[in-house]
Amino acid sequence: MLDDRVAEWRSYLSRRRAIDTVDMDELEDHLRTQVAELKGAGLDDEEAFLIGVKRIGQLDALSQEYAREYSERLWKKLVVSSSPPQGGSGLDREATVAIGLAVAAAAAIRVPELFGVHFGGSDAEAAFYLRNYSLFVLPFLATFFAWKRGLEPAGRLVLAAPFVLAAVVMNLLPFRPGAHTEILSALHLPMVLWLTVGFAYAKGAWRNHGQRMNYVRFSGEWFIYYALIALGGGVLMGFTMFVFQAIGIDAEPLLEMWLLPCGTVGAVIVAAWLVEAKQSVIENMAPVLTLLFTPLFTLLLLTFLGTMAVTGSAIDVKREVLIGFDLLLVLVVGLLLYAISARDPLAKPGIFDRLQLLLAVSALLVDAMALWAILSRITEFGFTPNRVAALGENLILLANLGGAAVLYARYLTGRVTFAAMERWQTAFLPVYAVWATIVVVVFPFVFRFR
Repeated sequence: MLDDRVAEWRSYLSRRRAIDTVDMDELEDHLRTQVAELKGAGLDDEEAFLIGVKRIGQLDALSQEYAREYSERLWKKLVVSSSPPQGGSGLDREATVAIGLAVAAAAAIRVPELFGVHFGGSDAEAAFYLRNYSLFVLPFLATFFAWKRGLEPAGRLVLAAPFVLAAVVMNLLPFRPGAHTEILSALHLPMVLWLTVGFAYAKGAWRNHGQRMNYVRFSGEWFIYYALIALGGGVLMGFTMFVFQAIGIDAEPLLEMWLLPCGTVGAVIVAAWLVEAKQSVIENMAPVLTLLFTPLFTLLLLTFLGTMAVTGSAIDVKREVLIGFDLLLVLVVGLLLYAISARDPLAKPGIFDRLQLLLAVSALLVDAMALWAILSRITEFGFTPNRVAALGENLILLANLGGAAVLYARYLTGRVTFAAMERWQTAFLPVYAVWATIVVVVFPFVFRFR
């Protein structure tokens, strides 16, 4: 194991700089001495090698660069050192806090009932829940991470501000019933607040690209756990209705009014806690799912583009179609981003990297077709909230995907490092947050709450 790591380190230095064999042997001797001392102090091979390379970095700048990249790689293999062992009091306390916050979120979504606003009631009541659904749960998730990370009081005030502003905007602005701006605000608010939770996750260090990438990893793993919980919840609801029907009782109203809304918000907190507590287990699942779905989505987009070319059909620019295409492209960007976060940054470019480039290019072409359809519609019929929101989102996606495609091509030809692609993707997260905030806060005024 250690010999493989040393050989990889030598190869890394040799590829990036001409270095005399004698000098390399001398550096290796220093490294092995450091590793032996550290192992004698009780560290394992991985930890001793990482610290040894960092110390050698004081003698050789390129080794220091390698240490930075290798430390990111090691992060994916080790259980986070701050997580206590299973069964320990720290984990029990964390579970208690998480479950308590999940129960609080489930209770919060029932509070409007005390004021005569019923879940599943009239159109006006349904609109209220649509606007506020993320506000019933994401503040509790932010609280969990603020507590777990030990966010400073000043940071907690910064964290609270977007949630307070969102509550004011979504409940005090005079939206017209069924207005496009109301629906757009409700759809974009979860994105704004999810990235706000990232501020708590990063303990306020949101400008750090490494922390953003860690939050991307968490988000992907959270999605996997939440989907598994949702599937289990669906099975539970199905069997609940079945067993009660056997004695002539219809349990469906109870499930729809209580279990479904309370379960969907409570599971958000529980899934987050599971990711934090079981991080080393899910790490093995996420890269496999990325490897599976990347070729499938690439095939989907290529087939769609081929069908458009053969049939000459254009994209039908309706609100539902625009939302569907934006969700598809965001999912592709998320797949690219999560694949980058799960990849070994020191591994050589391979066929999967070429597949990622093909996926980025395919998505870029689909985005260009959608943009052309949106601009044609605006030219013919004018501006509407839906078209302007879709235009902005597709322009951001175009820039993001375009940059990713260029950087992937440059990486495959050896002109940039893998870290450049990571920085490009994480740098775009605030761009999405800013645009979503504009849609939530500014659009209602610009389009007069229509």
